[in-house]
Amino acid sequence: MMVSKHLSACTTVLVGKKASIDGSTMIARNDDTFLPLTPQRFYVEPANDHQTGEWASNQNGFKAPFPKKAYRYSLTPNVEVDKEGVYAESGFNEKNVAMSATESVYGNERALAFDPLVKDGLAEDSLQSMVLPYIDSARDGVQYLGKLIKQYGSPEGNGVLFSDNNEVWYMEIVTGHHWVAQRIPDDAYAIAANQVAIQQVDFNDPDNFMYSEGIQEFVEKFHLNTDQEGFNFRHIFGTDNEKDRHYNTPRVWFGQKYLNPEIEQSPTSSNLPFICHTDHKISVEDVEYILSSHYNETPYDPFSRGHEDTKTLFRPISMNRTQNSHVLQIRNDIANNSNAIMWLCFGVPAFSPYVPFFANATDTDATYANTPVHCDDVSAYWMYRKLSMLVESHYSEFIQDDVDFLTDVKEKLRRHVQNTFDEGKVLKGEELTSYLTEQNHEVVKMMRIATEHFNHQLIEKGLTLSKLTFNMDKNL
Repeated sequence: MMVSKHLSACTTVLVGKKASIDGSTMIARNDDTFLPLTPQRFYVEPANDHQTGEWASNQNGFKAPFPKKAYRYSLTPNVEVDKEGVYAESGFNEKNVAMSATESVYGNERALAFDPLVKDGLAEDSLQSMVLPYIDSARDGVQYLGKLIKQYGSPEGNGVLFSDNNEVWYMEIVTGHHWVAQRIPDDAYAIAANQVAIQQVDFNDPDNFMYSEGIQEFVEKFHLNTDQEGFNFRHIFGTDNEKDRHYNTPRVWFGQKYLNPEIEQSPTSSNLPFICHTDHKISVEDVEYILSSHYNETPYDPFSRGHEDTKTLFRPISMNRTQNSHVLQIRNDIANNSNAIMWLCFGVPAFSPYVPFFANATDTDATYANTPVHCDDVSAYWMYRKLSMLVESHYSEFIQDDVDFLTDVKEKLRRHVQNTFDEGKVLKGEELTSYLTEQNHEVVKMMRIATEHFNHQLIEKGLTLSKLTFNMDKNL
């Protein structure tokens, strides 16, 4: 079996439309890779009404024929496709359907013994590209992917996120052919982190649950249900081990602690809920904060002054190997031809900004579309990686400067989004698409000026921090 670049990686946040501050649906994820540097790019694949041939993975040999018709869609794939595989990861299609794939999850040996993984099945490197161009809604995405898993099988455990302006779905594929998907209630949020998350499944509620054919019979036949009552997908198919309690559950705990500070829970609890409710109206900034966090203001923060053993006890959410972090937001207070936005961070989320890109666009700026393998002075990916490295290298001296920078650009980016809504509301069709594409280019220019200026400020300040110095009388 191939070694996935996303082995033991990623953190997911999902938000229903009545749980958000402005009626948005949101799906979000940190795309964490095995190594600190796996450069990515961001571009738009045009629609194609006459596709021929087949998709072929260079990672595990998966092959499947292309459907004839494909929608336009955006993606954030690897730069070194020949070496690393495609891994399209995140984006919107022209029907305003959002998808993010995948959150790595792991099945237990009891279930895998009777439905083993399929070596050349549909894996993460191919999954986004095989689904997003061909679906018309979030629900359709689950059904479409479910059919592919039934036909081809899966070589790994994957959690997949779908949303449209009405619904948010989380789908967990845990064994070779079995999966469950749950609709996040409109007034709820959910957080997942590399551990099977879905709990009780209601097989009599098709509006909120979908599942693989024969899953109940499979569980009964092989005596997989460890509970006296109910059908807890996490208990039946998932893991519950020491690694989970140090690598996975603390991340879920921190996100829930941030949104529900009134609830006392343990970071190593195996019983953290999947579906959560809060009186706090969740904003894009809240989701960005969770994905950019590292147990801030707790003893587990690697940057805290606490005991070294405690600081490194849990795996943080934001990491140096987060290649991109994204919040896919669909507004319900804006016309649906301009209401989908990808907030994209190409640096380490703890230190770098999320830049908004309108989904109804035909291309992306060259600095995002073209990323070299090695560091340069042009691409967005490397500009934000430089920022991240500079701040972390002198964390105590630079972090407040970085906080001030991020606060300032968040204000400007929010204003940019609103101005684009206001000015674009009289436009329609191709004229609107052209306008939104132009605004995506404009925001890149604005952020390049701001970020390069800030990087230069940090370099100048860093030069004053050298230990190769000596104070002497300036008159000598």
